[in-house]
Amino acid sequence: MAREIVLDTETTGFDPKTGDRLVELAALEIESFVPTGRSFHVYIDPLRDMPAEAQKVHGLSADFLRGKPRFEHPEVVEAFLEFIGDAPLIAHNAAFDRGFINWELGNCSREHIPEPRWIDTLALAKHRFPGMHNSLDALCKRFRISLSEREKHGALIDAKLLAAVYLELKGGRERRLELAADELTAEARVAARTLYGPRLRPLAPLSTDDERTAHGVFIRDKVKGETLWERFGL
Repeated sequence: MAREIVLDTETTGFDPKTGDRLVELAALEIESFVPTGRSFHVYIDPLRDMPAEAQKVHGLSADFLRGKPRFEHPEVVEAFLEFIGDAPLIAHNAAFDRGFINWELGNCSREHIPEPRWIDTLALAKHRFPGMHNSLDALCKRFRISLSEREKHGALIDAKLLAAVYLELKGGRERRLELAADELTAEARVAARTLYGPRLRPLAPLSTDDERTAHGVFIRDKVKGETLWERFGL
């Protein structure tokens, strides 16, 4: 399975074109829908005030963010681009995150991340659950994913929750078992060839001659007619 990146952001508002900025960025690496343990996470100084409504959502104040690296600093933009590489990016309501990230990339003369690289879990959820609430919180509750570690919205915890939601949207535990079964089947095939040699076809019967004779007598006495397997010499 190809490498994928689950991503989330926190911002000062809804639209970078009106002066809103990124304040937190997190990315989580997954392979075969399972987190690898590698992640990228940074707080960003937006160089502006923090609206009360936004702070109420994520709990990040202007005082806390003051002095944090700016997006254009290498420890943010360079490290982020290196971490994501050319992997697909998974986000909930991806247009929102894409808009802010591409705005920040444009401000420091970097290329935008094109839309085809993005996978929108909100679109996946709407397709699977049309007409239902499909926020990240709603999906976590629907899939029984614990929200106990989350007091407020945060990019890193939300990326972890989204990774679990993405697994469920792509088939959930059955998908994991399918992938595991494929791996075990491959190992089993190698073991069979190595330890046991080619399988006999047809397999040798486990019953004895006496047992098969007794079974034939039972069929003739009780069924008293031609049986299906007798047509094939069984």
